[in-house]
Amino acid sequence: MVLEGNPEVGSPRTSDLQHPGNKGSCVLSSPGEDAQPGEEPIKYGELISTPLVSKALSNRGQHSISYTLSRSHSVIVEYTHDSDTDMFQIGRSTENMIDFVVTDTSPGGGAAEGPSAQSTISRYACRILCDRRPPYTARIYAAGFDASSNIFLGERAAKWRTPDGLMDGLTTNGVLVMHPAGGFSEDSAPGVWREISVCGNVYTLRDSRSAQQRGKLVENESNVLQDGSLIDLCGATLLWRTPAGLLRAPTLKQLEAQRQEANAARPQCPVGLSTLAFPSPARGRTAPDKQQPWVYVRCGHVHGYHGWGCRRERGPQERECPLCRLVGPYVPLWLGQEAGLCLDPGPPSHAFAPCGHVCSEKTARYWAQTPLPHGTHAFHAACPFCGAWLTGEHGCVRLIFQGPLD
Repeated sequence: MVLEGNPEVGSPRTSDLQHPGNKGSCVLSSPGEDAQPGEEPIKYGELISTPLVSKALSNRGQHSISYTLSRSHSVIVEYTHDSDTDMFQIGRSTENMIDFVVTDTSPGGGAAEGPSAQSTISRYACRILCDRRPPYTARIYAAGFDASSNIFLGERAAKWRTPDGLMDGLTTNGVLVMHPAGGFSEDSAPGVWREISVCGNVYTLRDSRSAQQRGKLVENESNVLQDGSLIDLCGATLLWRTPAGLLRAPTLKQLEAQRQEANAARPQCPVGLSTLAFPSPARGRTAPDKQQPWVYVRCGHVHGYHGWGCRRERGPQERECPLCRLVGPYVPLWLGQEAGLCLDPGPPSHAFAPCGHVCSEKTARYWAQTPLPHGTHAFHAACPFCGAWLTGEHGCVRLIFQGPLD
């Protein structure tokens, strides 16, 4: 996703809340009047009650947040315009106020389908506020404004009054963020998952995803997005990349050069002695090609497709490797083609288990060690290219190719 300046949305800066009946205020951005004709848009990055009836809630031009404390008592925070920031909203809703629509991702990759696949992503999940001036800092907040320019936190939503007298709260399933340690680079390590509040404060995780008791305030951390920050919306996980970070990432041209270099080495199947080759990305991921490399994910030995060593009593994909006799899944290899997910431009030497997506060693090891939220309180590492849950001791395997006999 590419976030660029949108002249029709704004963002809050600070909140000044008073009890209903009095007018509180908080700053919301509006378009920058100082933009020059023909000027290129600024690139920031890639990647719900029965409230108290009030003028703020009925006025679509007035953004506000309503905290419902009881059926007869709501606290409303009104927002005013701010020309220094842009606001982008993310959620499941396809309404115009949502800039980026996201859908649930199933563990095997792709969107969840079927009438029983009820989405856990909020229609108005979160909003990102970007400063219009360098260094173009981006901050994330839970919840987004609906078609009437309001955010509603009902009676069951976690909400509280802060020590300075203001209101804050959490959405039903929460917005979780993880900043990588050491940035998103070759030296990266997974960070700690935190929850972001409606006002952008950082908290430790709740006991379960939708628990009404909030975690502890983490005062030395902020909601500022960093290169490689992960945003989990309870059903979909997004990766935030900064322009500077993307300059260090491999390009699609580099990935294609790596594919051609791997094919130029003419790896062979140890059984069929046929030459193997990774298919072109333009072909798409449909049925495996005749020359497609396949791998035994337990040992890493690469072969062409063959019917030898089937162990159907262990499962339809279980095969015995003819070289080392280990039994495990036998799957086709696919080069990962989303450059923004790669930590470095290293050669495609490792594959995720059990999906078979191929990338560099450091990229594979980083994602295999990164637990992604799943369900109400579970975490599980997944392939960044397809979302499949990783299996095995390490979640990835080093590929062992057989060179040509000549």
